Amino acid sequence: MTRPEIMKKLNRVFRDVFDDDTLKITEKTTAKDVDGWDSLTHITLIGEIEDAFRIKFTMKEVTGMKNVGEMASIIEARAK
Repeated sequence: MTRPEIMKKLNRVFRDVFDDDTLKITEKTTAKDVDGWDSLTHITLIGEIEDAFRIKFTMKEVTGMKNVGEMASIIEARAK
């Protein structure tokens, strides 16, 4: 899976979780950039991303992610 494909799929997951069809994420998107992205929504988001990409993040990965780009990097590494 290419990086653009990962970002496109992540964007669909974000739109579903936040119920916002206009949401557009970038590599630099953080929780501060998305209305409603709090700790509870973060748990839902991680679960939905894991389901969509058929992966499981470690706790260290989840707590270490600073932005969507880092999330995409982890997914990309697992897809190889």
